[in-house]
Amino acid sequence: MDYRRTYRSAAIAFADLVSRIPPDRLDGPGLGEWTLRDLLGHTVSSALRQVPEALAQQAPALVVPAPEFYFATARRAPATVVAAAHTASTADARETGRALGERPADAISGFVGRATAALAQAGDDDLIATAAGGMRVADWIPTRTFELVIHASDASEASGTPITFDHDTLSETAALAARTAVTVGDGPAVLRALTGRSPLPTNFTIL
Repeated sequence: MDYRRTYRSAAIAFADLVSRIPPDRLDGPGLGEWTLRDLLGHTVSSALRQVPEALAQQAPALVVPAPEFYFATARRAPATVVAAAHTASTADARETGRALGERPADAISGFVGRATAALAQAGDDDLIATAAGGMRVADWIPTRTFELVIHASDASEASGTPITFDHDTLSETAALAARTAVTVGDGPAVLRALTGRSPLPTNFTIL
């Protein structure tokens, strides 16, 4: 599976979705405490805007050896660190959402172009600095594709606007979710749920 192609495919699907969201939905419910505009802002910030920035920052050493360990690191962080990160993320989501203006689709298309152009210049094994530590480009970008797919799906649900992802993009994202579940110790529970053996607990998440 080509991680560059799946990232670009997810980014284009997100941009297309936003172009079809009715403007009067933007300040309505999005995800949890976020409005839909906040949700779009978070998606831009986490999965598009930071890509050129991160790809330009070399890391001195490999710390996170695979995409699933990126999410596992966040899962295992102390509660105070998680709470601070959530507060900062919410503030950034709102600021970025406001900055998208009244034509968010136009702004998002620009972010997609810059992110994919930067990725085209990066090497698979380049070590870059991420929030979890040094990672290879080929391992970090799938975490950004994951963000795009999950949050674009959230935005689709909140706005009542359909979205479609291609087979490889969905397969990569679902496989990463499954590997993350195994890494954080929830593999058996997820496997039994996927095979109809037992349901997952209420509000279960791998993140």
